[in-house]
Amino acid sequence: MPPREILLGVVGKTNVGKSTFFSAATETSVEMENRPFTTIEPNIGISYVRKKCVHTKLGLPKCTPRNSICIEGNRFIPVKLMDIAGLVPGAHLGRGLGNKFLDDIRQADAILLVVDASGSTSEDGVPVKPGSFDPIKEVELILNEIDMWIFNNVKKDWSRFARTLDTGSYTDKYSIIAQRFSGFSIKKEHVIQAFEEIGKTPSKLTTWSDEDLLEFVKVLRRKSKPIVIVANKSDRPSAEENIKRLKEKFPEIPVIPTSSVAELALRHAAKKGLIRYIPGDSTFTVIGDLNTKQREALESIKKNVLGKWGSTGVQEALNTAVFKVLNMITVYPVEDATHYTDKDGRILPDAYLVPKGTTARELAYMIHTDLGRGFLYAVNAKTKQRIGENYVLEDDDVIKIVSTL
Repeated sequence: MPPREILLGVVGKTNVGKSTFFSAATETSVEMENRPFTTIEPNIGISYVRKKCVHTKLGLPKCTPRNSICIEGNRFIPVKLMDIAGLVPGAHLGRGLGNKFLDDIRQADAILLVVDASGSTSEDGVPVKPGSFDPIKEVELILNEIDMWIFNNVKKDWSRFARTLDTGSYTDKYSIIAQRFSGFSIKKEHVIQAFEEIGKTPSKLTTWSDEDLLEFVKVLRRKSKPIVIVANKSDRPSAEENIKRLKEKFPEIPVIPTSSVAELALRHAAKKGLIRYIPGDSTFTVIGDLNTKQREALESIKKNVLGKWGSTGVQEALNTAVFKVLNMITVYPVEDATHYTDKDGRILPDAYLVPKGTTARELAYMIHTDLGRGFLYAVNAKTKQRIGENYVLEDDDVIKIVSTL
């Protein structure tokens, strides 16, 4: 079966442009009104990450994609996007629809944290004068809500759990702790990484203070729910200085200057045949008849967004989350290593997003269980060399699996 679909959670306060970002990224219409809790049920949509298609590197004139899209040599590979209803301060205590919102976050592989870089949205999501609210505080508030939600849920029975672990003869305490946190989609590897970072071992947990547990939770959240800060409204007053401050304050988190409104406008104009624009491009070409209002709007986007930041940021935010934060690579399974085709003659039909470090046999299992069970060897179609089961896949590898089954 194909790799598990990647799910990115779009998180943020009300009125920061979160639903606009979702619409721009998925071209799906959702309610967008200036009032809290417009988005109550999480909206799920399909978006795409973009990269240069390997057919261009192989010197092929084209490809015939099946599970993805190729536009002018750019491969667009689908990922899932979840638009989670706006968070408010105190959500972890149940304010607003807090616990439900936070529970939706649990499912995400990574979080796109949309903030108002112009500082024109108050702590409670009310529109205010640009520059009157600090987006750094906005990021801190949201991260605190997520951390405290996990902490409060774990703390309820932590004393009993710690005693059980300290007095029991467990050979793999990391796995036991991972099970305790599994409801938050936290895995054993995250637990191990967290202990390494805080410089502790899973022994004498009964001696931990609340501060120790909270520190552990914060590190677990960083490891299991990596974040990209989507610095939205980047074309508004105060945004440029605030984006610089965000990058300085959170050097470990990617900060992407973004204008969701601009991306949405460009996609709509392209769909109407007014411009030629591929998501992620640094410019566009007018190909249709524009009225004065349309021309002025597009010129403003070209000057204040594309000219200033190099793109609208929407595609860059998606790519950053998948390729840099989640460390995914792209591989292309084929059945004919000479012609790069499947059994039906389609050229490079599928593009798989897989974690960096995936082996040839693991890829075989992703394609089909029988291929994994009967794995003999694989062929690197680009070099025509035979490779073994432990070969670690590289980005843009084209791989043929040979199996007894």
